[in-house]
Amino acid sequence: MYLNDLHPTRRVKAKRVGRGIGSGLGKTCGRGHKGQKSRAGGFHKLGFEGGQMPLQRRLPKVGFRARKSRKTDEIRTSELNGVSRDPIDLAALREAGLVNRIVQQVKVVLSGELSKPVHLKGLAVTKGARAAIEVAGGSVED
Repeated sequence: MYLNDLHPTRRVKAKRVGRGIGSGLGKTCGRGHKGQKSRAGGFHKLGFEGGQMPLQRRLPKVGFRARKSRKTDEIRTSELNGVSRDPIDLAALREAGLVNRIVQQVKVVLSGELSKPVHLKGLAVTKGARAAIEVAGGSVED
């Protein structure tokens, strides 16, 4: 197959405007009556809203990033296997290199297996993670 062998499966017929009432595109040729869009050369740039401040200029230039999101983090239950200190708190997670020094709140989520009993202190825990920790013989202290 070559590029010069390619051809469209269906050829779309061009719109024949200005060919009488019966064609459905006579007189105003589908442009309606008056207004900028009906005129020859009646073009306005993309996003133009008739003089109203356009959406792309109303919105802020930079995206939103919550300040709180930088101070919170999530830890998987499988990552707790690598922490040697007991009980596991925020300081222990920092020592293990699992969370950044900026982080102030950590939530433990269920993901992976726990191979040893762990004791958590001062960390937020999801229901599933709490159940997995208790099944492994660990405990959660709020």
